Amino acid sequence: MGAIDKTLGRAALGLCVGLALFAAGTLPARADVKDGVDAWARGDYDAAVAQWQGPAAKGDADAMFNMGQAYKLGRGVPKDMSKAQDFYARAAKKGHIRAADNYGILLFQTNHQAEAIPWLVASSDRGEPRAMYILGIAAYNGDYVAKDPVRAYALMTRAAQTGLQQAVNSLAAMNDSIPLEQRQQGVALAEDLDRKASNTRASEMGSADLGGGAPVPPQPGLQRVDVPSTPVQFPTMMSPAPASGGGYTPAPAAHAPAKPPVTVAAARPARPVAAGPAHQSAASGGNWRVQLGAFGQKEHADALWAKVRGRPEIAGHARIDAGGGVTRLMAGGYSEAEAQHACAALKAAGLTCLVVNH
Repeated sequence: MGAIDKTLGRAALGLCVGLALFAAGTLPARADVKDGVDAWARGDYDAAVAQWQGPAAKGDADAMFNMGQAYKLGRGVPKDMSKAQDFYARAAKKGHIRAADNYGILLFQTNHQAEAIPWLVASSDRGEPRAMYILGIAAYNGDYVAKDPVRAYALMTRAAQTGLQQAVNSLAAMNDSIPLEQRQQGVALAEDLDRKASNTRASEMGSADLGGGAPVPPQPGLQRVDVPSTPVQFPTMMSPAPASGGGYTPAPAAHAPAKPPVTVAAARPARPVAAGPAHQSAASGGNWRVQLGAFGQKEHADALWAKVRGRPEIAGHARIDAGGGVTRLMAGGYSEAEAQHACAALKAAGLTCLVVNH
């Protein structure tokens, strides 16, 4: 399993069920799934499982996912991770996104890392924090994917921005081990990945509306019951990233098809991300600023600037002091989008900030 095998984290897992009316022949099964969710919400797990078993046997994706959750948590049935994985797999291969997310993570945790990578890439591509964290650590260590500190920093930045504590901690460690230039490139790449994730989610939603085979995200109006999960084993950083700087040439990434494979094939390299304006570390010269604080004593502003000026979100941007009796410490020269991403990354690192327009 290499270096990736430690640290516990918790992630909320949900039980989803559609309330929309489908074809006449499927309505009773959907009612059973809905009744099961209601029973689960009351804490009557035996009744919930009894409602889901029939629809799951007939191939209902929501029911199969819910049965996977029940076996994972040991509620209404004996805890059985093998059966949980089987139900996740069956639901995922029918296009159930939450099942696909959990299936990839469970594969990884049960020593099927090579098989898990395409599923984790698909989850990461639509912004799933746990998948981004795992792939970030994998890229940092060079385990199961090519070693790539820039991509590792980008994925960890995005995961940390969701509040995942393991990602926040790992991002802080990366700040100490990855050179500034690569961190700046990572911040720019994170913005690019975020835009692509938005497009991926929109594409999957459109495919679902058209009856396509892409995984179907939870739809507006669906009932959702969140339940506590058992601990999720997350990987940890075990080796330092390269200390050399230089330009960024993205390493080949494991490719995940739009629809996770029924028979998982070997991962193949994706087309490298071309270098361009989004990956430049210099300030854009925009009119937006990131305000870092307001201080009655200038030496306090000086101390904060000394602390943050080397961070990739700030480096290359001019210090701006404004105000009369109170010094407002700001970094300038951002576009609006750059300022928003920089502030989000700073907040994920435990700093406070405010985006302002000049």
